[in-house]
Formats: sequence, C-alpha cells, structure tokens
Amino acid sequence: MSETDVKRINLALQGGGSHGALTWGVLDRLLQDERLQIAEISGTSAGAMNAAVLADGYHRGGRDGARASLERFWRAVSKAALFSPIQRGPLDRALGRYSLDNSPGYLFAEGLSRLFSPYQLNPMDINPLRRILEEQVDFDNVNGCRPITVHVTATHVNTGRARIFSRGEVTADAVMASACLPQLYPAVEIEGEAYWDGGFSANPALMPLITSRESPDIVIVQINPIVRHEAPRSAREIINRVNEISFNTALIKELRAIALMQQIVAEKGIDLGAAGRTYLHLIHTDAEVQDLAASSKLNAEWAYLSLLFERGRGWAEVWLAQNFDKLGRESSFDLEHFFDDPVSPSGGCA
Repeated sequence: MSETDVKRINLALQGGGSHGALTWGVLDRLLQDERLQIAEISGTSAGAMNAAVLADGYHRGGRDGARASLERFWRAVSKAALFSPIQRGPLDRALGRYSLDNSPGYLFAEGLSRLFSPYQLNPMDINPLRRILEEQVDFDNVNGCRPITVHVTATHVNTGRARIFSRGEVTADAVMASACLPQLYPAVEIEGEAYWDGGFSANPALMPLITSRESPDIVIVQINPIVRHEAPRSAREIINRVNEISFNTALIKELRAIALMQQIVAEKGIDLGAAGRTYLHLIHTDAEVQDLAASSKLNAEWAYLSLLFERGRGWAEVWLAQNFDKLGRESSFDLEHFFDDPVSPSGGCA
C-alpha cells in the first residue's frame, strides 16, 4: 500500500480508570489497520496514559511496537493491582460481576475519602501508577516521536482551566497530573502550580486537534456514558452519575462550540479552505457500557481488562466497517442530531 493511500487521523481519548482498557482495545485494532496512520492524540487521564504508552512504543518499533507497549503497560497495571486491598467481594466473584460495590476494601476506602483528604491519608503521595509509567515509558521517545504528536490535558487547580501539555512538555508529571483524582491523591505540582485530573476541564481536549494541520478527521473514543437508561436511586449511584455528567460536560461543550461554528460557516457561506474542514467521528457503544459499574474503574484484574480490551476491539471493528470510507470526506458523527435528541446519542457503534 502506497503512502498516499493511507488515511491520517487524529484521536481524542477519554479517561475512565481501568475502563481505559476499552480504549486500549480500540487502539490495538486501529494500529493493526495499515490503511490508517495516527497523526496526533489528545488524551486525558487513562487516555493520556494510553497516548504516552502508544507514542513511546511507536517510536521504538512502529505499529507492532505500539501494540506491544500497550499490552505490556496494562499487564503491569493488572500485576500491581494484585497487591491492592481493594478487591471484589465473594458475592460479586460468585456472580461473575466485576463491580467493587460490595468490596469491603472499596467501601472502607470510599468512607475514608469522605472524611479525610489525601494529604492526610497519603502524605507521601504513593501511587503505583507513577512507578509503572516511569518503568514502562521513555518520555524522550514520547516527545521525540515524529509520526505521532501527543497532547495531555490536566486541570489547573487554582483557576479550573485546562492546561494542555504538548510536544516537549509531556512528562510523567504531566500524565500523572492528568490522572490525579483529588479524592485519592494530592495535586501534582508542575512548575510550582497544582494540577488535578484533566477530566474536570477537558475530557479530552479537542482544540489541539481542531487546529491541527495533520488531519481533518478527529476520532473520539468515548468510554464514559453520556446516557444512562435508568435514573440513579442509591446514594452511590447518584454520586457516580454526577461524576459521569461532570466528566462529560467539557466534551459536550466543545462539541457544541464546533457545531455552532459549523452552522455559522454554512449559513454565512464562509470558505475557510482546508482550515475549515473538521470531520468528527465517535467510537462508542452505549449499550456495552451500561453494565459497567463506576466502581469497576478501580478493578484491574486481568480477566476484566481483557474483557474490556475485546469490547474495545469490537467497537473499532464495527466502526471501521461502517465509516472508514467517510474519513477525509465527511463526519460520521451527526452533531446536529446529537444535540436535537440528547437521549439518543448518535454516531457510535450501535
């Protein structure tokens, strides 16, 4: 296949704890398709980790190197979780559920987090993910990877604004800041400034991809459900739904801004040339995230990560079959319909 036949795409990767293994599955399938070339990736939280691991692996060994690095990273995450006090309870294991809602360790930690801050509970800022990142990823490779540019988003604590770390700035600190949940870990300090999880301000940030000259196609890999088919009833369900809404709000706002811009350009007949082309695509299956409990974002058992990985590969497989020919020509994600009918998000892999 000649280089001119390859379609370049930009990726926007959401965060979501261990549910980031869904994104791993999507990335594995996209990397396997030689008709595609990933140009830029914007990632938040687990999406930022996937992005950094992918770029490092790609720099080392191309597509196969990226796929191998992603698998090695998620295996390391699962191995570290074996020593966590937060494990599934006997009932959930017996019923084959990966929820931690009945886990004594999870319930204990959840209760403590409502009474004490991480500065009290974890003053040494011990986070196994940092060790895994530093062992698995060479950030010189991430910043030096010429085919793929990585953007990582964190939330500036004092202002609430998103800070996007791009080529030359992507470090272990930047990725850890992007994944810093304030209930669990002290804020990550970078250049004397405190940062929390990027999901509060941009999950993920689309702006660096909109302004990119590498590709007009933005493929959003969404792993946090916008729609829940049943209203929450219990205290935990309500808290979890509030978190889901808050972590999707930034993305929805950016999508609204894009929709408004496209509407104005169309109505005014403005010709922006190549700069005015932005084609949006969404890889997401609403039905397949309904059964994923929010607490399972902390479950990193290999069987669970493997299940999520296979689901993600399946999403990408369906999306490629349905939408590959639209790349470079039109959006496969219908923004207008999305905002007209908020209870039925379109554009995913239904």
